[in-house]
Amino acid sequence: MNKIKHLLFLSLVVLFASCNKAVENPEWVINEVVLENTDGFIDSYGKRSAWVEIFNNTYKSQELGGRYLTDDPNNPKKYPIPQGDVLTRVKPRQHVVFFADGKPINGTFHLNFEIDPSKETYIALYENDGKTLLDEIIIPAGVPSGKSYGYEDDGVKYDMSGNDLAKVLPSITPSTNNKTLEENPKINAISISDPHGLTLSITSILVVFSALIVLYLIFKGIGNIAKALSARRVAKTGTLSAARGESVLTGEVLAAISAAIHEMNEDAHDIEDTILTITEVKRKYSPWSSKIHTLRQDPRS
Repeated sequence: MNKIKHLLFLSLVVLFASCNKAVENPEWVINEVVLENTDGFIDSYGKRSAWVEIFNNTYKSQELGGRYLTDDPNNPKKYPIPQGDVLTRVKPRQHVVFFADGKPINGTFHLNFEIDPSKETYIALYENDGKTLLDEIIIPAGVPSGKSYGYEDDGVKYDMSGNDLAKVLPSITPSTNNKTLEENPKINAISISDPHGLTLSITSILVVFSALIVLYLIFKGIGNIAKALSARRVAKTGTLSAARGESVLTGEVLAAISAAIHEMNEDAHDIEDTILTITEVKRKYSPWSSKIHTLRQDPRS
C-alpha cells in the first residue's frame, strides 16, 4: 500500500513539473516580427524591410552571437549570427532587431533571407550547436501593413494554461516594450479640441508674458521702495546730499551749483562785490633782462 502511495505521489510531482515546464517562458524570445514595413522602422542605410526582434528574457546579460536564425525548419543554421560584435551582448530585459533584407553584407543585424508577407512565415532561433531550439514563432499570412506580430507583454509567450499568446499587436515598437502604456484622457481631449495646437501655443505665450509683466512690476516696486528708504536715511544726516536727494533739480542745475561752490572755495572772486581789488605782483622786477643794458649811451649826452 505504501508503495502505491509513493508511486502516486511521484506521478503527481512529474505531472506538475511537466505542466510548469509547458508554461515556462524561454530565455530568448522572438518577441515581435514585422512582415511588411512600408513606412516604419529604417536601418542604418535608410532602407525599410521586414524585421525580427529578439528579447533577452532574463535578468542577466546574454551573448547572442554564435546562435542561428532561420525561416526554414529544415535548415536551422541558415543565418549564423556573427560572434565578436559588442552589440550582440544583450543586456537584461533588452531587445535587438534583425532586418530580413537578404543582405548580410550590410552587417551583423542583416539576415541572409527575406520574408514574404503574403505567406505564412516561420522564424526560429537555435543554439550554437544548430540543433537545440531556443524559440520559434509562426506568423500567419495577411498581417496588415504597418502592423507587427508578437507578444503584448515582452517575453511572455504563454498564459497559465500553456496557450500561446502571440497576436497582431496594436502598434509597432522596435527595440522597446511592446505593451503600450495607457493613454492620458486629458491629452486625448486636448488633441481633439485643439488638433493643431494653436490654443495651447497662444495660452503658453500669454502665460510667459504675464509672468514677465508681474516680475517687472515687482522689481520696479522693490526699487522704488529702496530708493525712498535711502533718501530718508540721507535726509536725516542734514547734508547737502540730503537736499539733493529731496530736490527735483536737474543735473545741469546741480552741476552749476557745484561749479559755483568750487570757485568760491578757490577764492577767485574779489574780496567784496562792489570793490575792485588790485594786488601787487609777488614776483619782483629783474633788471637783467632789460634792453637798456644792451644799448650804448650817446657820448654827447
